[in-house]
Parts: sequence; C-alpha cells; structure tokens
Amino acid sequence: MPKIRCAIYDRVSTELQAKEGLSLDAQKQALTDYAVAHGYEIVDYYADEGLTARKKMQNRKDLMRLLRDVEADKVDLILVTKLDRWFRNIKDYHNTQAILEAHNCNWKTIFEEYDTSTANGRFAINIMLSVNENECDRTSDRINSIFQYKKGRKEHLNGRPAYGYTADKDKKLIKDPATEHIVNDIFEQYFTTYSKKATVHYILSKYASSPVCPTMYQVNRILKCPTYAGQMYGIEDYCPAYITMDQYRKIQSVSDAKIIPHQTEPFLFSSMVKCPICGKNMNGFVKRQRLKSGEISEYKRYRCGAKFTEYHNGACLTESVIEEYLLTHVDEKINTDILDLSRKKKQLMEKPDMSAGIRAEMDRLNIMYQKGRIKESYYDEQYARLAEKLESCDSSVEQISASLEAYKTLSRNFSKEWQQMYKNLDIQHKKAFWRETIKEIEVDPETRKVCGFAFRV
Repeated sequence: MPKIRCAIYDRVSTELQAKEGLSLDAQKQALTDYAVAHGYEIVDYYADEGLTARKKMQNRKDLMRLLRDVEADKVDLILVTKLDRWFRNIKDYHNTQAILEAHNCNWKTIFEEYDTSTANGRFAINIMLSVNENECDRTSDRINSIFQYKKGRKEHLNGRPAYGYTADKDKKLIKDPATEHIVNDIFEQYFTTYSKKATVHYILSKYASSPVCPTMYQVNRILKCPTYAGQMYGIEDYCPAYITMDQYRKIQSVSDAKIIPHQTEPFLFSSMVKCPICGKNMNGFVKRQRLKSGEISEYKRYRCGAKFTEYHNGACLTESVIEEYLLTHVDEKINTDILDLSRKKKQLMEKPDMSAGIRAEMDRLNIMYQKGRIKESYYDEQYARLAEKLESCDSSVEQISASLEAYKTLSRNFSKEWQQMYKNLDIQHKKAFWRETIKEIEVDPETRKVCGFAFRV
C-alpha cells in the first residue's frame, strides 16, 4: 500500500519567535517527528520566516510553492503545528481549501484538533478564524492609535534615527553632536557645486578616516529627504532642520532638471541573459550620455542586479551585440542540436533493451511478497526502485524522439529569408519572437561575452 505523501509547512514571525521561542527549527522537528511516527512519506519542507499570517498569500513564497505542488498532485496531506501558522483570515482559508479539495489533499494540525470532513468541524474552523482575524484587527488598531499619539507629540517612532540625528530622553529628535558638522558640510558643499556626485566624492574623501563617515547611500539620502528640512510624516517642524524647505525644494528641482527624459522601450532579452558569476538574471538598462553637440546618445545594455549587493565584477553586455550573435548562430545551433539528438537516439536504440529484465525482476518481487518471503517495507522500497528504473528506461528514447521532432519543427519554421523578415519587425514583435524561440542566453565567465544559448523546445 503506497504511503501518504506528506508536506510540512511552518511559519513564524520574528515577533512570535522572540516571545515564544517557536522557531522554524522547533516547528520543523515537531512536524517531522509526527510524520515519521505515523508512517508518512515527507515529500518536502516549506517555510516562511519572519512573515505574519496577515500578509497576502502571494507574499508567502513557500506557501505559494506548496500550493503549486498540490495542484501538480504531489501532496496527499499537509502538516502544520497550529491553525494560526496556516492562515488567520477566512478568505485565505476558503481560497486555499478550494485548491486542496480539488486535488484531494487534506491538512492536519498536530497541536490542535481540526477536522474538515464534517460540517461541525468546518464550522469550528470558521469560528476560530473569525476570532483570530478580529484579534489581528484590534491589535492593528491599537498600534495605529499609539503611532498617531506619538506623531502628535513629535516623537521618534522606531528604528535608528536618520544620520545627523539622535533621540533625547523624551524620545524627541535632536541634532547628533557627533555627526552634525558632517551634515552641515554636505549641504554647504552641495550648494557650492550643485552636484550630488561631487558632494559625495568630497565628503567620502574628507571624512574617510572618521568612524562616523557616512556612506554614499547616506549622503544621497540626506540630499533627498525632507527630514533635514524639519518635515516628517507630512508634519512641519517635526525635528530640528539643517536647511529650509525652500532649500530642500531647490535641491529637488536641480536634480529633476538633470534627468534626461526618454521613452521606455522593451528590452529584447529580459530574463533570458544569465550572469556568468552568480547565475541570476541580468537586467536591462539604458546607457545615456549627452554629447558636446547637445544631442543625447543612448543604447541598451544588460548587467546583473546582484553586482551591487554581492559586489562581484559581473559582465555588462550591449543588446545589439547579443542580437547580432543570435542572428549569426541560430541556424548553426539548430543543425548541431539535431545532429547531437540523432546520435544519442541511435546510441540508445543500439543498446540492449533493459526493460524486459526489469519487468521480470518486478514479477519475482511480487511473487516473493505474495508468498510472505519479504516484508512490506522491503517490497515497497525495491518496487519503487525498479519502477523508477523502468520509467527511465522507457522514457529516454521517447524523450529524445520528442525533442528531435520539436527541433525539426523549429527548423522548418526558420525559412531561408527569416533574418530579413525579422529585421522588418517592430521592437515588440522582435521581443515576442525571441521569447518564443530562446530559453536562455549563456555568457562566458572569463571573456564576459555571449558564448551560447538554448532553444525553448
């Protein structure tokens, strides 16, 4: 008898984890012990850390992954510790339950008794969720009331005060004696040069050896944030000002004037180009520069977004170069892939058929089990192993044949004049063409140049 396929889901907010010690590890261990004790087969673990149950379901990434696996019929039972780890509002419950029922998937709480198979059980769940939802709403209202009270008193609400400020004993923001002179210097330098870039360079060079030297991000934020004009939460005179509101508006108007207006066009290879360093998608951006003639030169490029967080020296590719590479190599790549697949198919077909031997071994295993010569656990383990081998044996030739047929169809779609037809397409249709044709574009980690691609077949 096949085992029940069990998925383990756990969630903990940082607040709950701190207060009650219900860490993800603790939940996971308790759920695992329960699954093992009941003979369930654990198919996967799903965990959302630092998220409250009030967050939209779409923002709970592992919950969404779990529901996708349910829809793929990979899960028979979901284990959670408590109902409120699962969801805390009625709408999400009913939406989730509809998916589970459509795919014959049940769920169970190991620390509470809930039964969705009876009317009384479903009624009890609805009641409990209503209570939880009301409790969350009341908590939210209380927190909002406290925030409004603190705003009225012009108190610092939470977190670390902005650079250049500190909080006094009454929780009111005051200028920080340790950094006040640096903030004043930032504004003095900006109003001398009217350049954020020059100001950043000046400040970082001048205070490089200081333990309170601001970061590039902090300097830019100081020049953008109305806090330094004394305004917070839309309330004027919330804190001591470094500049006037007119000066703040002047900074923003100068910055806006330096932005070159442009029309956004789609990038041809969005989500196709992979970073050769970290493997993440490379993002498109427009490189613009104003020429001495006053004209604006611009071209599209791709770079890894993670290079600014992981600080690696990733590639930077021009879109026109990628496009030219694909146009040059598509025909050759199709023919090469067809030859490789044909060769693999021939090699597999020349090998002796292993499926007959596997089926015979499965028959012997069935007979031994029927005669009571082997235990059920051993039978299940060996039968699953043989079934996997048989599936792999039967599907290899079929998979290659299907891929080969897909490539032949792709080849027929590329007529001799396809490049000329492509060049006559507008930007939107060019993008659609590549998205339908190319799955991934590869970049060489050494040369930082395009070195290959894979078709979407």
